[in-house]
Amino acid sequence: MGTGQVRLGDLRVRRIGYGAMKLTGWPRGEAPARDTALAVLRRAVELGVNHLDTSDYYARDGVAANELIRSALYPYPADLVIVTKVVALVESAAGAGLRRAVEGNLRSLGVDRLDVVNLRLGDRGRPEVPLEQALEALEALRAEGLIRHLGISNATAGQVARARTAAGIVCVQNRYNVAERADDPLVDACAAAGIAYVPYFPVGGFTPLAGAALSAVAARHGATVPQVALAWLLARSPNIALIPGTGSPAHLEENVAAGALELSAEDLSRLS
Repeated sequence: MGTGQVRLGDLRVRRIGYGAMKLTGWPRGEAPARDTALAVLRRAVELGVNHLDTSDYYARDGVAANELIRSALYPYPADLVIVTKVVALVESAAGAGLRRAVEGNLRSLGVDRLDVVNLRLGDRGRPEVPLEQALEALEALRAEGLIRHLGISNATAGQVARARTAAGIVCVQNRYNVAERADDPLVDACAAAGIAYVPYFPVGGFTPLAGAALSAVAARHGATVPQVALAWLLARSPNIALIPGTGSPAHLEENVAAGALELSAEDLSRLS
């Protein structure tokens, strides 16, 4: 894959990983057939992917990402890092929801400890436990040995700073791509602090990226626009790790191949 590695605490992952959300069609979209989903996961590992992003929330119509991962890959390769996420919704007892979420991920993945758990903030329109309280609850679960490392997702720079003080985090997972760069200062701050930055929707998500500059650079390299978008992220900062998702074996191959695409200074200038 030729793209180097990124550290998640004491773990190392290759810079092109895989996001499992699209295997379920959650929250909208069409899920691939089960055999195809399992084949995609197995092929990802064959191609050298050792960073999977998932969650118990990625489930729809009886199809669950964690179950697919377990069916396809268990017993897991020794170097495989599985990152999941939880949301701190207000419960009758503080931290009860987080414990249930962590234990649910443990059961569905069939593991005794989760490699990395991202605390997902502010996207469900429902009350959430205050940040420090949620992190304290996750720290308690880490002390029990149920979690190895913590991260934060959908967070502002201020929330990231607070999380670093309250718990220590190994990664930030926010929306960021060549067309959406509001997090530029945070990417650099994370790099300076040795924290991985993991952009979700790296090729635009539900609104695929497009534009004359992207198309021109893609044509020059004989590549696709999504491949150029992924290559731009790899060039943007060495602490960026990618988790593009797909339910297509051919698209998976394209995503991984983007790791070999080297953009020139002229390319990067056109995309700036």
